[in-house]
Amino acid sequence: MARVILFNKPFGVLSQFTDKGSAGNQRATLSDFITLPGVYPAGRLDRDSEGLMVLTDDGRLQARISSPKYRKPKTYLVQVEGMPDAAQLDALRAGVTLKDGPTRPAEVASIAPPDLWPRDPPVRFRKTVPDAWLRLTITEGRNRQVRRMTAHVGLPCLRLVRWSVGDWTLDGVAPGTWRDA
Repeated sequence: MARVILFNKPFGVLSQFTDKGSAGNQRATLSDFITLPGVYPAGRLDRDSEGLMVLTDDGRLQARISSPKYRKPKTYLVQVEGMPDAAQLDALRAGVTLKDGPTRPAEVASIAPPDLWPRDPPVRFRKTVPDAWLRLTITEGRNRQVRRMTAHVGLPCLRLVRWSVGDWTLDGVAPGTWRDA
């Protein structure tokens, strides 16, 4: 039976087990938090994003989770700069055209600020620019896709937390910790 691990990746951590960056400038990686042999990430999460990463020891399951052809929904809590209007949300729902082509339609809703852990370092606060939160679900996973989508409609991303992948969620998983699914 496949082992599935749910990990809450903190901000600033690479979504891989080793850092092939410049020597002497080692960045935090999954190996700083997970020492289980034989599990590998099913998909990636940018260094400056937080939240759910699914790891497994089953290569087929890993492919089904991460491959866009399976359209596994991934839900994000997104803090954006500005106050979204109906036209911006409708554009995300319809799908937007990025440099690498059109995105699939997203499910998106404005939400109240979620009860999340504090981010280290904190998101910059500007008195003159309001911010808002969105719940956004996509079924693909291109490089920095959610950030590029919100920026495309005029809502730059300030904080991005992946809350769920398919039926797996971050419920009960504190930042920097993991549990078996």
